This record gives sequence, C-alpha cells and structure tokens, in this order.
Amino acid sequence: MNILLVGSGGREHALAWKIAQSPLLRRLVIAPGNPGMEKLGELAPIKATDVDQLAALAREMKADLVVVGPESALEKGLVDRLAAAGIPCFGPTAKAAQLETSKAFSKDFMERHEIPTAGFGVYERLHDARQALSVFKPPYVIKADGLAAGKGVVIVEGARQAETEIEWMLGGRFGQAGARVVIEEFMDGEEGSLFALCDGKTAVLLGGAQDHKRAYDGDLGPNTGGMGSYSPAPVFTPELVEAAERLVVRPVVEGMAAEGAPYRGVLYAGLMATSEGPKVVEFNARFGDPECQVLMMRLDGDIVPMLLACARGDLTRAKMPDFRAETVICVVMAAQGYPDSPVEGSIIRGAEQDFGPHVQVFHAGTKRRDDGQLVAAGGRVLNVCARGRDIAEARDRAYAAIRRIDWPGGFCRTDIGWRALEREQAAG
Repeated sequence: MNILLVGSGGREHALAWKIAQSPLLRRLVIAPGNPGMEKLGELAPIKATDVDQLAALAREMKADLVVVGPESALEKGLVDRLAAAGIPCFGPTAKAAQLETSKAFSKDFMERHEIPTAGFGVYERLHDARQALSVFKPPYVIKADGLAAGKGVVIVEGARQAETEIEWMLGGRFGQAGARVVIEEFMDGEEGSLFALCDGKTAVLLGGAQDHKRAYDGDLGPNTGGMGSYSPAPVFTPELVEAAERLVVRPVVEGMAAEGAPYRGVLYAGLMATSEGPKVVEFNARFGDPECQVLMMRLDGDIVPMLLACARGDLTRAKMPDFRAETVICVVMAAQGYPDSPVEGSIIRGAEQDFGPHVQVFHAGTKRRDDGQLVAAGGRVLNVCARGRDIAEARDRAYAAIRRIDWPGGFCRTDIGWRALEREQAAG
C-alpha cells in the first residue's frame, strides 16, 4: 500500500513508526513530517492545513490510504476533499470533527443525545458571560469554543479572575477560536482518555491513557497540550470502561450517524471518573498527543488494517491487534518558556542515539539546521517514551534516557505517572 500520513508532531512520528512496521506498506510519505521521521518515509514539505496540495499529493502518489494526524487538517476539510476524490482517509469529515473543533457544538450534541457531561452555557457577548458566572459555583471552568492548541481551557477560583479570562478570550486572545466561550460546572474526579476506532456505524475500544496537562511538577502552572502520559491508566476500571462504552462511545457513533455525519476515525473521549459514573470533559477527533505515543508503543501487531477498515467503513472485518502486557510512559521535553513563549533554536544533542529496545524518542517540534545540528522548533520538542513491566520500571527507563540527552534549552516534569505510581506502591 501507498500511505500518506499528514502531520509533523510527536503523535505523527509515533504513527509513522508504527505504520512503517506494517508488511502491507510499499511507500510511506509524510507531509510535512519532522527530522525524526526521515528514516521512516519520504518527507513532503506541505503544511497540514494546505488541503489543495495534500489532495494533489495523494492523487500523484496513488495513495491507498491517507492518515490524518492533527485536528487542524480535519477542521479544514481534508477528509471531505479526499472522499470526493475517492481516496480512503482515516479521520472524520469537517462536520463530524466539530465534536472537537467546536466545544459549543460538542456540548449541544451531548445534550441532544443525553451523553453525561458537565452543565454548561455558551456565550458570545461579554455581558452575558459575566452574568452567567452567578449561576456557576467556583472553581470556574472557561473554554474557548474553537481550537487553541490545548491552551484554551482555564480553571480559576475567583469570579474576578474568571471575568478577566472571559474578557481575554472574547477580546481575541485565541482569534476566531475565542469568538464564543463555554462556561462549565466544575467536575470532581480523576480524568483519563479513552480511545475508540469508529467506522461510521460501529466502534471498537482501543484502550486508555492518562496525561498531565499542567506545565510543572505537582500539577501546577498553566495548562498545556500535555507534558506526559502513560498507559494503561488505573483509573479505567472494567466497570468504568463498560459504562463509558455504553453511555458515551455508542451514543456518539449512533448520534453522529443519525445527524448525517457518520464518524470515521479515532474518537478520543476525555472522561472524568465521578461519583455518578463517567462524564465527558471533551472530545478530540484524532489521537491525543502525547497519548498516541504510549498507545502505539503498547500495540502489538499491524495497525494498518485497522486504519484502513475505519476509512472504508467496515471494522467488522479487521483484526484488532493485542496490547503488550506492559506499561508505557511518555515524558515530554519542552522548550524553555513553554507554553507562553517557547524559545526556539537551541541545539539538542544526543536525542538520536540508540537508547535500547525499551525506549523510543519521538520528535515533536524539531528541525535540522544546514550544518546537520538538531534544534528546537516548537514548544513541545521531544517525547521520551519507555516500556516497563510496571509504571516504576517504565518511568526509570524514560528518565534515564532523558539524562543522556544534552539540551540545556529544554525542561520536563519529573513526576510523570505519579498517580499510577502511588496506586502501585499502595497495592504493595
């Protein structure tokens, strides 16, 4: 098969790494890719949002399958364009992807289909949003409606600070993505990410993970796109997974089909394990980042038939790969100043060495200078992932690898996986 993979981050590097292992693969083209993917396929310098050029590339290379990594390409309608050309594509249409690209659409959809989630309101006018704060109890959860690179969610204690955040969002902090704000009731519980493969009619659970959103140790600092993750996540008990499949995943697939937007691709359900059962925090219309990295390292088998079955709308014929009986952890190394003002251009040494069979380093925001040096070119720059018999071993291996990377311009959290580690230690 000729496969086109769209994207350039750590999620796409992990997908490329897994796709490249498939015996079905003839040719892998990655657009635009990053230096870490150079040995896995051919890199094409086309942005993930350049729908016209990507569609032309898919036709030129006679792509048998296109795999869309980032949400920005989904929002631009890349899947719609490829479907019109008869090219199978792993990912939802722009209409179906509104589950992620518009939090207002997502919340209204959940209300229509009685999917458990937090109470909410959607506001376009500053006056109305301010007035609504009297309805909600602190802490206040405030979200920009559209895509904001994982930074459009704030949780604040005071009404005055909440008003300030609303003013910033509606005032253009996130551009058009903040033209509307969603205010939600705060949910108590532990959050996890559950993934399901969907073919428009049915869904198959793929597994769960847990990530760390805050920038600094102890879950302090600003929200980010994710500073680390691990899988499996102890929060996903068999009872919680069964309830989530019944109350969330199936109603989403059935509801989207009923509304004329069959959902194909991967559904990411961010869930809060509350005393009342699982409730949806948010949906993503693609693999999470950095959750994708740990899922790809745990998957045992060929991922390509699964992706193709989703794209063709027939999961019933695809063999689902097994998961390794291991824990995988991912530690994100970010550039100093992330998430607000990451410093780019600092030299990274040692990231491309051989770390052994249990460790993989996925590139998330790197580029190669003319002299061959690897440098930082984004906020989240490297994803250091490791397998282990348990969370303790996986974590030790990941941080041992990080100590071998020479990058003064970067930083990482030192406590990734702490929840799972505490549970493991408590169990003896």
